[in-house]
Amino acid sequence: MSVKVTVLNNGPLRLVADDASELAIFDPAGNQFGLAGRTTIGLCRCGLSENKPFCDGAHNRLGFQSACEARELPPAKPKV
Repeated sequence: MSVKVTVLNNGPLRLVADDASELAIFDPAGNQFGLAGRTTIGLCRCGLSENKPFCDGAHNRLGFQSACEARELPPAKPKV
């Protein structure tokens, strides 16, 4: 399963898969969202979408701003 996730400046998280069967999103109860065969979706990052967790473009209408550059995370803490 290979899904590319891109953080879009001032916008959503874009998920892109080569095949629709590679893209699956689940709610906290483990129920799968129906993605209607899509291979690309946007997940809301601004919290303003009327269709959460999916992006509906509200970030554009309401001026959400958040630019992200790739960086290294600190080392993971050891599990105790």
